[in-house]
Amino acid sequence: MRMLATCVTAILLSLGAVHADPSQWRAEWPDTDFTRSTVDFAEIISGGPPKDGIPAIWNPALIAAQSEQRLDAREPVLTYAPEHGPARAYPIRYLMWHEIVNDVVDGLPIAVTYCPLCNSAMVFDARIDGQRLTFGVSGKLRHSDMIMYDRETKSWWQQAVGKGVVGQHAGTQLMQLPAWMEDWASFLTEHPDGLVMDEPDWRRAYGSNPYVNYDTSSRPFLYQGEDPPHGINPLERVVRVENRAWPFARLREKGEIREAGVMLDWRAGQASALDARDIASGRDVGSVRVRDEQGRDIAHDVPFAFAFHAFFPDGVWMLGD
Repeated sequence: MRMLATCVTAILLSLGAVHADPSQWRAEWPDTDFTRSTVDFAEIISGGPPKDGIPAIWNPALIAAQSEQRLDAREPVLTYAPEHGPARAYPIRYLMWHEIVNDVVDGLPIAVTYCPLCNSAMVFDARIDGQRLTFGVSGKLRHSDMIMYDRETKSWWQQAVGKGVVGQHAGTQLMQLPAWMEDWASFLTEHPDGLVMDEPDWRRAYGSNPYVNYDTSSRPFLYQGEDPPHGINPLERVVRVENRAWPFARLREKGEIREAGVMLDWRAGQASALDARDIASGRDVGSVRVRDEQGRDIAHDVPFAFAFHAFFPDGVWMLGD
């Protein structure tokens, strides 16, 4: 099995190198401005599916959280709590198969995103200069992270940092909004009047994990970059706040950490979405809530260590004493 995976990786990487010349992409992307780029095209490879082969969701249906019967208490959801109106939970069981949900909450267009290969789950303000953008999945990867595209200009965006990398919006930054991954039971407890995304009308194996044992494997899939420093396992989860990263192993040991103006609280109860075939049966990796010194939720991410190192090579590793 490992030898087969290695061969598949090598083939896909070689295909990516062949298609590094943007002229090879123009047939599929005739409206993308490839003269504008902030990255090396050689770093961009095919992830396998074509453009929209992983279908993003537009205008998701939502139901009252109390009426949801399909989710297990331990299943992970991505929670977004707007200033006005009920909090919303976006189950990872759906994001696993769609990766992007385009929604409007309290009048604000948002992009709810999840890249399984990096475990990067973030919510962005989907406006640039007041214009709403709607996002799809390009089928391309860079450092194993999803490259999104916007339907309005066909620009490409790096999901892990929310930044345009190719096209009209190359160099443009999306605003990340406070959101966090937690277990379904915790969402219900804190937001009994909340809403949850309903099951999409697609034929997908919702609730199952197509990346069995991924977060305990020896190497990230389709990643050829450097390993993180300090002997940190490439697939160790970290909490990223701007350019700082706290390893999950340290958080589990301490339970809570207060430093650098950030308060981090870890609690057990969340199943890993990238462990067992059945997401609800995944091992307990726990959840982290991240707040500032005033107790306000702040924007953060929980990627794998390799992804933090790839996109923040000069980032600060918060290792403690």
